[in-house]
Amino acid sequence: MRRAAGLALLTALAGLAATAAAAPGPERPDIRHAVLAEANPRTPEISTADLERILSDAGATVFDTRPFREFAVGHIPGARNLSAKPGVAMSLYVSDVAEVGRLVGGDRKAAIVLYCNGPFCGKSKRLAEELLAAGYSNVRRYQLGIPVWRALGGVTEIEPEGLAYVLGGDSTAVVIDAREPDAYKAGTITGARSIPRSGVLDGKDVGEVKRAKDDGRLPMEDHNTRLIVVGSSVEEARHVARALAREAFHNVSYFPGPFEQARAAVKGVHARVRQP
Repeated sequence: MRRAAGLALLTALAGLAATAAAAPGPERPDIRHAVLAEANPRTPEISTADLERILSDAGATVFDTRPFREFAVGHIPGARNLSAKPGVAMSLYVSDVAEVGRLVGGDRKAAIVLYCNGPFCGKSKRLAEELLAAGYSNVRRYQLGIPVWRALGGVTEIEPEGLAYVLGGDSTAVVIDAREPDAYKAGTITGARSIPRSGVLDGKDVGEVKRAKDDGRLPMEDHNTRLIVVGSSVEEARHVARALAREAFHNVSYFPGPFEQARAAVKGVHARVRQP
């Protein structure tokens, strides 16, 4: 099942690469600038590079159109979630347009970006159709979604509810504690592995993550493993999460809050919290 999902993603990525290679432009195109290039879309698509730019300059409100539990387990940093439209079957899940209106202050010209579970997911398309029908005029989709975001090295944020849900049900998930070794030794989440923030990152090095690949702290025989990074601050956790993603771990999330908040979220969940 995991292999079939992997093959489907590889097929999608191969198509994206072909789209990028065919794209015009003075610079050499790459997969981060690709889109699905759907035929006759009613709402335009954006690329991964477009989305990164939008998130960095707050150029639009980005909505994760999946159910709350999926959002809580891992979402693109900066995205907001929406309640479900009442009375709709889960197989036809769509978010509530009325809530979009509340979150954008009723501005039907507001720039909106939607995403969901990737090339084969219809949730963002369904919401886009409903938004158009309600008079919204600036709606775009990152139809590549969470799977391609992760495949291209993107990390996700995990909410307190998602952290408790994962650690309560996924025995293969690995928690990474990015704090200093003394803080880790004083008390952490049961089973958490210490990989403190170190090195540079985009200037390479990130030495501690490199060492963790050879000393048993990282699951080197299964890069599909869910890795969750907690830290003293969101910056610390995000730094280590990004370093892990650059080592080909493609299911990496970080907790966007202080360590004590993460500890509180999982307190009592299968006794995984080790007190000082």
